[in-house]
Amino acid sequence: MNLIRYPFAASIIGLFIQLLPSCGDNTKTPMNQTDINPMTKNSNPVVFFEIPVIEIDRAIKFYNAVFGFEFDKENIDNNEMALFPFADEKSGISGALAKGEIYKPTKDGVVIYFKTENIDETLRLAISNSGQILYPKTDNGVGFVAEFEDTEGNRIALFQSKE
Repeated sequence: MNLIRYPFAASIIGLFIQLLPSCGDNTKTPMNQTDINPMTKNSNPVVFFEIPVIEIDRAIKFYNAVFGFEFDKENIDNNEMALFPFADEKSGISGALAKGEIYKPTKDGVVIYFKTENIDETLRLAISNSGQILYPKTDNGVGFVAEFEDTEGNRIALFQSKE
């Protein structure tokens, strides 16, 4: 993987290197939550996600049709990955569609919210590309939310702001 092309991967590797010295710390020393990683005070805690898939090409086709995402395919630790777009100058995080022995699609795990400008159109595209609505468009006071099942069996959520 070209780390210059994927600055996020270089950042994660750097973070792991910074955390390695703490592996040998005395576990009997009490720690406050703020002592664990002082970097979390100045950043959002979530930095990357992986959506488990069974058939990566089918999943790429689905997410491209529903959201217009273009993917870069990589093989990372013997797992097939399709990397979602990422741009340093934009807010938010990125992730990957992930196929491998450890990846099991589910509707019962973590829920990832994708922002959309038009939740009705995104739901229509999900359904017309073999997705299923799990939770209809609902006004939550801040915006609109909905959930659908993707072609792989994952529960995916949508968010549209009212503005």
